[in-house]
Amino acid sequence: MAVVKLHVKKDDLVMIVAGKDKGKSGKVLRVMPDKGRVLVENLNLIKRHTRPSRSSNEGGIIEKEAPIALSNVQLLCQGCNKPARTGLRVLEDGSKVRFCKKCNEIVNN
Repeated sequence: MAVVKLHVKKDDLVMIVAGKDKGKSGKVLRVMPDKGRVLVENLNLIKRHTRPSRSSNEGGIIEKEAPIALSNVQLLCQGCNKPARTGLRVLEDGSKVRFCKKCNEIVNN
């Protein structure tokens, strides 16, 4: 399988641009590059029905985050405070940084 180029990393602030949680933002908890999906904190919640077992005595309905497709999230730029597409830029010292294509501000890595 080919390596997929991702525009988001763990702990990035992203906004959901499509789906039931459109317009909401949150922190990326986990990135799954092989599946092209991300887990965003407290968004895209699903209900999981569990029965009591030896490890967890209480059963019931548990809410947890479900993965969201990478194409449905955009990085939130701190400069313009809007979801924006990002590009890569190489600085003078040779390090690569992401930048906002709307305001040309460098996004924290």
